[in-house]
Amino acid sequence: MTHDNAYDTVQKYHRAWTSGDIDTAMSYVADNITCRAPGVDLDGKDAYREFIGGFAPMLTGIGGIAEFVDEDRVALFYYPQTATTSTTPAAEFFIIKNAKIIESVLIFDRLSYRPPEQA
Repeated sequence: MTHDNAYDTVQKYHRAWTSGDIDTAMSYVADNITCRAPGVDLDGKDAYREFIGGFAPMLTGIGGIAEFVDEDRVALFYYPQTATTSTTPAAEFFIIKNAKIIESVLIFDRLSYRPPEQA
């Protein structure tokens, strides 16, 4: 896997899921993906689709993307903007093999994305 291919795979995946196109996003994900996220470990494409598909509709925008690429590994840092926050950072670390994402580590503050508590 070359640097450009890993980067291109992640960019296409990220653009797709953040625009709500989960089917296209999943075309860049391996069937046996593993994902480690706050409070949950996901195994397999169906579990990953459900997780990403549940969050994507809440997005109102994406801000401040930084990227780091090293051969078959790509890290993204960004601000997923929702009705409850626009300043909570998120980070994703991907490992790509044969133009598919095989592993993802997702880091974010879960509490920042829940609805504000009522007084």
